[in-house]
Amino acid sequence: MRLVLFDLDNTLLSGDSDFEWAQFLIERGVLDREVYEARNQAFYDQYKAGTLDIHEFLDFQLKPLSRHTRTQLDSWHGQFMREKILPIINQKARDLVDRSLREADLVAIITATNSFVTMPIARAFGVEHLIATEPEQNGGEFTGKVDGTPCFREGKITRLEAWLKQRGVDWGGVKESWFYSDSLNDLPLLERVSNPVAVDPDPTLKAHAENSGWPIISLRN
Repeated sequence: MRLVLFDLDNTLLSGDSDFEWAQFLIERGVLDREVYEARNQAFYDQYKAGTLDIHEFLDFQLKPLSRHTRTQLDSWHGQFMREKILPIINQKARDLVDRSLREADLVAIITATNSFVTMPIARAFGVEHLIATEPEQNGGEFTGKVDGTPCFREGKITRLEAWLKQRGVDWGGVKESWFYSDSLNDLPLLERVSNPVAVDPDPTLKAHAENSGWPIISLRN
């Protein structure tokens, strides 16, 4: 089996969907700018520095989902896709995904960002399989909590192995595997696959990739 995995934010996207979703809600007055904007930036800076407390961040990111109906959230997300996401999808990223879908046996996007934000983005790339942090739901509405293991750092490996097991696939049965990512936070999974690829990497990942002889590519136009 040939497995191809893609990180999403700052890899396939020329930006961060988690950060942009919070900014979108702030710009529309759904979230208070004074309260949320500085915290959103602080969490983003911590993520880039590799110091993010994922549970503290998820409390910040998922709580707003619980304050609005799913119908309202879906309506906002359609506008979010048009205004914030489609402009940061480059043709190089689309071409790479399309080629992988033709050549690989299994292709998935694997991301720390929650599935409410990212599922429509995966569909925009034509990718059926998404492994993401799952927001807890009750009766189709979000509770503001996380369901299961966050898909972050080592959690990506945990979630990936569980996802493969659901499909009757053992990691040992994966003949070749690729993972494309920009972030130092993805080093655990990058070191697990047979073909790690650094994509427009942050300085820490770039240095690690250079020292390890990993390919470094850019998907920016």
